[in-house]
Amino acid sequence: VSINGVMEELHGHDWRVRVGIRGTTLDSEDLLVDFHEVETALRDCVEPFSGRTMNGIPPFDEILPTAERIAELVGLKILPVLASGVTLAWVSVEEAPGCIARWYPADPGLESEQ
Repeated sequence: VSINGVMEELHGHDWRVRVGIRGTTLDSEDLLVDFHEVETALRDCVEPFSGRTMNGIPPFDEILPTAERIAELVGLKILPVLASGVTLAWVSVEEAPGCIARWYPADPGLESEQ
């Protein structure tokens, strides 16, 4: 794999994935979101890559498995499990201490203005 024209050796990471959820209305149980649903969606998303070489596993058979792309993949998988009125604020992926990529979903209001 080449990044900025420099070939990288195949190497592993212990990824730390975090998801930020936001909203303004609590449900009848005083919850913003059911974290078990978010945890399940997150687990389902990252399980195919756990303990394996990501290169060659879709979608990383066609794109580089950068922290930025992993954050985007996680975000796109989490979005559908969120209830109405709850939004995904961000997804961060830490590939090494201090090396963090944060992905923000597109703001529908901004997209419609363009």
